[in-house]
Order: sequence, then structure tokens, then C-alpha cells
Amino acid sequence: MKYWLIKSEPEVFSIDDLARNKNQTTYWDGVRNYQARNFIRDEMKVGDKVIFYHSNAEPPAAVGICEIVKEAYPDFSAFDHKNDHYDPKSKKDSPTWFMIDVKFVKKFSKHVSIGEIKANKKLHKMNLVQRGNRLSVMPVTKDEFDEIVRMGN
Repeated sequence: MKYWLIKSEPEVFSIDDLARNKNQTTYWDGVRNYQARNFIRDEMKVGDKVIFYHSNAEPPAAVGICEIVKEAYPDFSAFDHKNDHYDPKSKKDSPTWFMIDVKFVKKFSKHVSIGEIKANKKLHKMNLVQRGNRLSVMPVTKDEFDEIVRMGN
């Protein structure tokens, strides 16, 4: 099992939106960074645990847990010219972009802000706090995952 962090702007799609979705499940589309795409396509597996992180929030924070329930498949939003995530270079017979499905597990009783994450010495090597790391999908270690869960509960 691997552990991940995925980011979403709460006004676009929040953890509450995920919890309200049918079967508390959704596809994770719109990733348009090659490194994040590679994590989705090559490494994320059913059963992997995920920290749900609200980016572009005040303050940005880890807000809960979800898990991967479907492995990578072509991101259909790349083929829809009316979609904000449309990519004319991505073709159905040779897709560039992929997505996974995630399922809500739980919402933290307390949001874990980026400031709290940065202040925690156990998390100082975490990808999220490294300068210049703006990926929307990134791996975390089991220890980092466990520490954030502890802080959120």
C-alpha cells in the first residue's frame, strides 16, 4: 500500500462534495502535470490511502482521508472541447492524461493547516512543504500520513 496527498480548491471540489457524492465516490480528473500524471498512471493502486488537501483556501489545510477505488484510466475531460481541462493533443487512442476514482473515508475533526504541517518536525521532509512543490498529486510516507491523521483527530 502507498500513501498520497491530493489537492483540490474547496470552491471547485471539497471534501464535503466528495462526502455528498453518490457512493461518496468520484473520479479525480483535470490533472495536467506530467509528474502528477505519472503518479496516477503508474503508481496509484486500489486501496492506497489519500490525504485530501484543500489548496487555495484560507488557510490551505489537510481536511480528511479518501482512498483509491479505481486505478488509472483515460481522463475523458481531455477529449471534451467544452471542458476546462480539454487538451487537443490528447487522443482517445493514445491518451496523455489519466484519472483515478477516490472514495470518501473520513473528514478530520480539525483541519491541519499548512502552517501546522510546516511547524511539525516530523513533517519537515514532506513533499508538500518543499520549496517549489506545487503538484496536485504527490506521494507521502506512511509516517507522514499517520502524523497528519493524528493531528487532524
